[in-house]
Amino acid sequence: MAERNKRMKSIILSLKESGENNRLVKVISAENGIFNAMLYGGPKSRLKSLVQPFYSGILYIYSDESRNSIKITDFDAQNCHLSFRTSLLKSWAASFACELVLKTKCAGETEKAFVLLCAFLDGIDSVDENEARLGILRFVWRYLGLLGLQPETRTCCGCGSSLLSHEHNASYIERQNGFVCADCISFAPENRAQGNFRIDLDSLTYLTAINELPPGQVRKLLVPSESVYNMKRLLYSMIEKACGIQLETLKSGIGIL
Repeated sequence: MAERNKRMKSIILSLKESGENNRLVKVISAENGIFNAMLYGGPKSRLKSLVQPFYSGILYIYSDESRNSIKITDFDAQNCHLSFRTSLLKSWAASFACELVLKTKCAGETEKAFVLLCAFLDGIDSVDENEARLGILRFVWRYLGLLGLQPETRTCCGCGSSLLSHEHNASYIERQNGFVCADCISFAPENRAQGNFRIDLDSLTYLTAINELPPGQVRKLLVPSESVYNMKRLLYSMIEKACGIQLETLKSGIGIL
């Protein structure tokens, strides 16, 4: 018989009222992926104050296989991300990241998605809003990598020339899921029609650095505001197309994110 009592490092993704005093909790853990668990108790329950969206820590559960149910028995909340309560940007960014993980079912990479989400929530909690905006872009870019949809940034997918040595803007071509240089855009009419997103050298350099440099070094890089805007437009479009649906957090919070 499988062990009924378990403990695991978890992140609380969302809560939903269930009955008069109970809540249905959506959880992600590296071991179990995304699952639902019931939280029982009245409004003064100690556990209800601990089990909150975006909190992470050690979750204790009891599984009843005969009833196909999971009950939360305790939660050691280790990271409460208190800055989310005072920053609309951060709380919306956390909701966006959790929605993305839910809609893509962890991109088929449960453990990696859990680690990435955990690092993202902890990261934006520890910085100001300007730095958090870049943190969102890094998270989306890395998540595209988990989905296997991260395009090559160093070379043109048309002619193979180096994009990082070009002075002119490159363009993202959706049907090729790649970046092409200005020359390829100029000489191929079909590329001009598909080149909806121009991307500057600073943006390409930053996206390349996310993949190749340690996270601590990437966080120290300065990025012009125009490049941040260019990357945001591109990455939000790419991640929604990867999901195949419009994400509610992007639809409702685009002016915030």
